[in-house]
Amino acid sequence: MATQQSYYVPEQSKWPIVATVGLTLFMVGLGNILMAGQNDTDPTTGWWIFALGFAVMVYMLFGWFSNVASESMSGLYSPQMDRSFRWGMSWFIFSEVMFFAAFFGALFYARFLAIPWLAGEGDGASNDLLWPNFEATWPLMVNPDPEAFPGPNAVIDPWHIPLINTLLLLASSVTLTIAHHQIKKDNRNQTTLWLALTVVLGAIFMGFQIYEYQFAYEQLDLTLSSGIYGTTFFLLTGFHGLHVTLGGLILTVILIRYMKGHFDSKQHFGFEAAAWYWHFVDVVWVCLFVMVYVM
Repeated sequence: MATQQSYYVPEQSKWPIVATVGLTLFMVGLGNILMAGQNDTDPTTGWWIFALGFAVMVYMLFGWFSNVASESMSGLYSPQMDRSFRWGMSWFIFSEVMFFAAFFGALFYARFLAIPWLAGEGDGASNDLLWPNFEATWPLMVNPDPEAFPGPNAVIDPWHIPLINTLLLLASSVTLTIAHHQIKKDNRNQTTLWLALTVVLGAIFMGFQIYEYQFAYEQLDLTLSSGIYGTTFFLLTGFHGLHVTLGGLILTVILIRYMKGHFDSKQHFGFEAAAWYWHFVDVVWVCLFVMVYVM
């Protein structure tokens, strides 16, 4: 295999444009679905747009990954290109940190500032004109205007499904770390086994979260319309679930590529990038478990 010694500039690519179109359709469809639930309109159109955006994103991921794999297997990537990939992935994960920091910031603002103010706490504050009987508690079971925004009748017990999901993701980080050590030793069977186990643990996590959502909606009346508690709960856990799904797909692609012989003990940054992302998702869940479920 020939090795490219000079800096490699990739050819012009259509994939960023395709990704933009897919994300736009995805978010527009999601917005239509959520709004349909608020104004009693038919969400069918939203689901079609959402499905189209999802299909475009899947097409983009497979196409872009295929191009990167072909370029890597052709020996086009130099050490400088490898450093570029590492910096790019680092900045991407940093952007994801800021993304979740915004939602955690909204949670803390609502819990420790906005709700106490509405209850009349603070310097000279008074709630006599708005909701004189409102009390600041968390989780917020009784909203300031319960007729417009009825609260849930209970919250999810953190020591059952959430705790199981925490153990599942922590275990998946361990199995992925073992797989990383095995790939450095060129132990292909062990790497495949532990990487596949990581994907399975992620899938089980998502299965439990889907069951938890169904239980919350049907048994606890905990929905997106349950006031600030329901909104922050589903935004944080929902976006995290989306990241787990994406991370699982990435690890699956990496597993398939590894089984095809695309990585070895020296050249496996694709594996490392997926591992960085998965560990980041696990750290976010630990923070989420403590701040959303336990506190």
